[in-house]
Order: sequence, then C-alpha cells, then structure tokens
Amino acid sequence: MTRLDRTTHLPAHVECPAFDPATLKAGIVHIGIGAFHRAHQAVYTDLALAAEGGDWGIVGASLRSVEIVADLKAQDHLYSVVTRGADGDRARIVGSIIEAIAATEQREHLLDRLADNAIRIVTLTVSEKAYGIDPVSGGLDLSHAAIARDLASPGAPVGVIGLLVEALARRMQLGRNPLTVLCCDNLPGNGQVVRRLVLEMAERRDAALAPWIEREIRFPSSMVDRIVPAATDATRTLSASLIGADDRLALETEPFTQWVIEDDFAAGRPAWEAGGAIFVRHVHAYETMKLRLLNGSHSLIAYLGQRHGLEYVRDVMAVPEHAERVRGHMHAVLPTLDAVPEIDLAAYCDQLVARFANPAIAHRTAQIAMDGTQKMPQRIFAPAMERLAAGDDAAGFADVVALWLAYVVAVDRLDDPRADELKVAAQQAVAAGSAAPFFEVAGLFPPALQENTAWRALVDARLSAMNAL
Repeated sequence: MTRLDRTTHLPAHVECPAFDPATLKAGIVHIGIGAFHRAHQAVYTDLALAAEGGDWGIVGASLRSVEIVADLKAQDHLYSVVTRGADGDRARIVGSIIEAIAATEQREHLLDRLADNAIRIVTLTVSEKAYGIDPVSGGLDLSHAAIARDLASPGAPVGVIGLLVEALARRMQLGRNPLTVLCCDNLPGNGQVVRRLVLEMAERRDAALAPWIEREIRFPSSMVDRIVPAATDATRTLSASLIGADDRLALETEPFTQWVIEDDFAAGRPAWEAGGAIFVRHVHAYETMKLRLLNGSHSLIAYLGQRHGLEYVRDVMAVPEHAERVRGHMHAVLPTLDAVPEIDLAAYCDQLVARFANPAIAHRTAQIAMDGTQKMPQRIFAPAMERLAAGDDAAGFADVVALWLAYVVAVDRLDDPRADELKVAAQQAVAAGSAAPFFEVAGLFPPALQENTAWRALVDARLSAMNAL
C-alpha cells in the first residue's frame, strides 16, 4: 500500500481539505504537534480555511520528537483523523499544517519562524509539566531543568517559555507587529499563567522587554475538549482501510469536540467559528467546568482502572459500580461550579458518561494516570478546598486523592515530574502506615488541605480500606 501524500487518490467518502494546502502561507506557529493538536486545533483551522481562507497555514514544531517531523514531511504534511461514533467510522484528511520543525535540530529556524512578521498567532499544547510552574508561587520554577537552562543561556532556549521569550525579544529588536500567544493546555487561566511566566523570564533578561510584551502581546485563555487516545497499529490499520493509503500519523478520536476561546487577539485570527469554536469575553466558567467534571472524572477513572487492572476508560465505565462512582464524583463537583452560558450542567454530565463509555475509543488509563502532580491541583484539590470552605467534608475528593496515592505506592515506574519525591514519600508512608509523609512534601498539597486534619483523616481511612499502605 502506498503512503499518503499529495498524489494519493482518495475514496469519495473521505473528507479532504476544501483548499489547496500547497498554496497556503504561514500565519500560525504551533508548539507541540502531538496527537491532540492534530485532532483538534489543526482540524478547526482546516474548517476555517475552507470557510473563509486566509494566510493561516500552521508551522508545527516539536520540542522533542524528530520522528513526527520526518513523518509529516514524508507525507507532504497530510494525515488522517478517524472519528469513531455510534454511526460508524469517518476519515478526514487534514491539510492545515504546511511545515514541521524539530526544535532539537532546527532551533534557529524555529526562532526565525516565531520572529517572522507573517506569524500572528502562536498556539501551544505542550502538557502542564513543560511550562515550569512553581507549585507554591505559581510563577517560574527556577529548579525546572528547561527554565534553569534558558535563564542561563537565553539565546539558545530549549523549553517552551524560553523559546517564547527569545522569540519575543527578537520581534522587539526587529520591530515586528503584535502577536497572540494562545495556550491550549489544561491549566486554569492558561493565558494568564503563560503571560506571567513569560513576563517573569523577560524581566530577568532585559528591563525593556517585559513592558514591550505587556503592550504588544496578547495571551487569551482557552478551553479545549476532545478525547484523543494515543495512536496504535490498530489506528493505522483502521485508517488505511478507510483512505486506501498507509498513514503513519493516523489518529482516532470521538465525534465530540469543543473549543472556547477568549476573544482577545492582537493581529487577527482564523474563522475558527466555522468549525464550531465559541468566542467569549471570559472563558473561566467553561474552563472550570471542563477541568473539574471531565478531567477530574478522568483522573478518578484512571486510578480506578490502574487499581483494578482495567486498561481502557471504557473498561472502567463498563463496571456499574465504577460508573456510579464517576457519577457520584460529578455530583460532588457541581456545587463548585458557576453557571456556564448555554450549558445545561446535568446534561453535560450525562454526555460525559456517554463519551467515557464509547466502546470505539481505546483511551488508556495509564496515559491519563501519569503526571498526577501537575493534574490533581486544578482537577481535585481546588474543588475539595471549596467544598471544605463551604462546610462540606469533601469526602468524595478524599477518595480520589487516596486512589492517586495508592497508585503512587503501587506503581514501579512512576511517570511524573516529581516522581523521586513521591516514591520517597511512598516508602515512608508504607513504613508509617499513614499518608502523612505525602502531606509533608513541599508544595504537593495546598495549605488548606495540608492543615485540615479531618480531611487528612479521611484520606488515611480510604487508603487503609484499600490496604494500600
């Protein structure tokens, strides 16, 4: 079977770009061209280009992987997204990415692209841990490897914040036009988070740079939602059966997709609303809804799955007891949420349960379980603190924390940026027969949880019931 590229003759049932990718000019740099971006923002951009055109081709950059860049180039930057739902499987060819850059090999070229006047938007999906956020202050973590390296060698950055600051410094020096930096990672107030980190690093290198950034650069927040499992050989086989070509970058995803964006752009934007994007003045309510209901439930499902030997989210939801536990968690979250414009929260919860149970989506619980220290604060700790402040015992949130800590104790190789600290605490917790050592890890739990003896006792009780210590 031939490999997908611009010469591939595709079946009539395959959706193709309604524009010529070869004629696109760049207007966006996206950092982090993994599966999520390619099944989400790149699809929205495809639909925007089909609806209204414009110079909004995407230059995709990978901070680590060289292979994905090579595969994109070999396929003329085309790839397939298979949507799997109750009405069957549908394939779409995406053509909005026009260039791919491996940052480890082409750092200067990436910086040149970021400083190019044609680039008006930089979008980001690099995962929570890549930003180098201090868990206590919320600012720059000076001990984070990439942050430390980029502060020492600002002209040769390796991390996402260092790349942005160096690129913005060059844009200032070259007199470039304003720019929008649009974060699409699961961080509360993600635009403000990235703005703070960029400004803190800029202040450390050039007294004139931070004020220029404050004047010229916009950092809108956004909420993104689509379940995109890691691709497998089965994904590629399914794609090949639908498009009649070999696609090493094939992805599968669910029919549901959502993108809510704060409408604050410095130099225009694509017509993303053509793909269903919602533009709002404030994204906070949508973001909190998604982080606590979808992502928080995902964490619960992940640790239930890992504890009970269930590989996929759908497997967990197929167990009535576990599915009821997920519904119970959503019920506990609802009092912490503000009203969300045009969203029926009860219906949203029902929709989430159906999405999690989708038998066609093979989303691994191990994939969701990683990086707990980066995910638990916004997904579980924040609503727990709100319920405690309201006089509730927040027992349901103690359950999720206990499952997470039981996972930390049980797993041999923990995939987490604070893995070493967690495993030391786990050994001490087992020896003490108490979760107390976890609460003594600096910055792991917020003070409101760390100092609440009644809530900590609930976590201990749940761990004891699991025989985890």
